[in-house]
Amino acid sequence: MTSGQNPTRESILGGPAVILVQPQLGENIGACARAMLNCGLTDLRLVKPRDGWPNPKASAAASGADLVIDNAKIFETTAEAVADLEAVYATTVRTRDMIQRFVTPRVAAGEMRERYAAGQKVGVMFGPERTGLFNDDLTFAQTLVTVPLNPAFSSLNLAQAVLLIGYEWFQAGDRTPDRFLHTGQTRPATMAERVNFFERLEAALDRTGFFTSEEKRPSMVRTLRNAFERMEMTEQEVRTFHGVVAALVQGSRRKGESQD
Repeated sequence: MTSGQNPTRESILGGPAVILVQPQLGENIGACARAMLNCGLTDLRLVKPRDGWPNPKASAAASGADLVIDNAKIFETTAEAVADLEAVYATTVRTRDMIQRFVTPRVAAGEMRERYAAGQKVGVMFGPERTGLFNDDLTFAQTLVTVPLNPAFSSLNLAQAVLLIGYEWFQAGDRTPDRFLHTGQTRPATMAERVNFFERLEAALDRTGFFTSEEKRPSMVRTLRNAFERMEMTEQEVRTFHGVVAALVQGSRRKGESQD
């Protein structure tokens, strides 16, 4: 995708800590940082990154998420990384042989929102790329998060997993409308403007003999109006269609005059 960075717009930041336990590749850490900032998350905690820290490959892969990379905290143990947190969630693709509470990312996001709003510090743990979290790491989590995907192929790479959890977190607090009409420099057409256009179009179609059956005319008119209404026309579009009708009518007249 093209760059979505816009420093003129307000950044929505805050949320659970992301704990990467023994991440292997700097590139993957950078990709996770990018996914985090996409979702407004900035608290990145690294437990014994295999290739050391700082890592130039991580910075390159972060693609501008310097806020996350530059403030990443390094820990020697998982226990140290989660010590200040009051609730910890851990991601896993396996149900393991432990008695644990499992939730989907959507449920986890809702719960984390409630805890965060109550002033609690929350975190989500992710395991190494090759193995995922070890059972000893899972003992630090009260809840396990598993993603409902294709049962035969549910493996995610590290950045995908972080983005998926981060997205659900962001969506749980987002109020963006599910759909909206971007009108640019114009505005939605009023009902009066749309009806005026419909009547002009229908009158032009009457003159050209489009409605061959008076009996079927009402249903054909409804079909045309419904088709245009589904477009959610703007004022500019209505004016354009007026121009189309005028051009067709004038063209028809000139054609008729040339045949006389």
